[in-house]
Amino acid sequence: MLLSTFNFQLSTIILVIRVLCIGNSFSWDAVEQELVPLCDAKGVQVEVHNLYYGGCSLQQHAEFLAKDTAAYSHRVCTNTCPRLVKDTISLRQALKDGKYDFISLQQASHDSGVRSSYEPWLTTLIDTVRAYQPEAKLCWMQTWAYSKDAKHPAYPRYQSDQQVMWDSIQACIKSQITNHKLKIIPCGSAIQNARHTKLGDTLCRDGYHLNYAYGRYTAACVWYEVLTGKDVRKNRYKNPQMTCQQRLQTQKSAHKAVQEFKK
Repeated sequence: MLLSTFNFQLSTIILVIRVLCIGNSFSWDAVEQELVPLCDAKGVQVEVHNLYYGGCSLQQHAEFLAKDTAAYSHRVCTNTCPRLVKDTISLRQALKDGKYDFISLQQASHDSGVRSSYEPWLTTLIDTVRAYQPEAKLCWMQTWAYSKDAKHPAYPRYQSDQQVMWDSIQACIKSQITNHKLKIIPCGSAIQNARHTKLGDTLCRDGYHLNYAYGRYTAACVWYEVLTGKDVRKNRYKNPQMTCQQRLQTQKSAHKAVQEFKK
């Protein structure tokens, strides 16, 4: 009797995937809206902590870290609470608050294709994260190129050309990220893949942030596959504003991106 009770208790233990994003508005787009519903649809328990500071670059993250500045809006998304904004917090404090399974870093979108914008700040952040969270899988969230008609003030850095920006982002992944052995979360690749479907260049709402339906959904599909190891094409959840065809196109684009980085 005692043994059967013990076995029942073990079978009812729910494992929760805990995620910390050291991010900005692009992590807001990617993880705060569609990731939890995708996980929920397959019974995956997830707890996402997004440290949000708009437009935050690696240099800015490192400067906040050095001064232990409580600069971040701390957004938490779980299966039972889709989105809770907590008190502002510092990066160091967030790293001290429990253990995470995945921790992601990213560059500000406007600097993502500029090699000189990565170091020494990236190494500083990686060393600190690994010191506090040695068991966490450290990841790099790849950002996406802007829409062809974007009006972002930094777009001229890339000749106001989407392909030039995308090539620059990919080059930085190879030159700046590979040596650190970070797991790539290829949101940018998924968005670029989706742009080559019937969706076209419509995934952004303002030229650089993702639209609230299939744009954010595409990025979240990438996160879902990376976190769970499950094929997102077998997930039936879709944003209510999406068509079934859009679900298939975006899921296929995300799956292809994740598979490419597994090679």
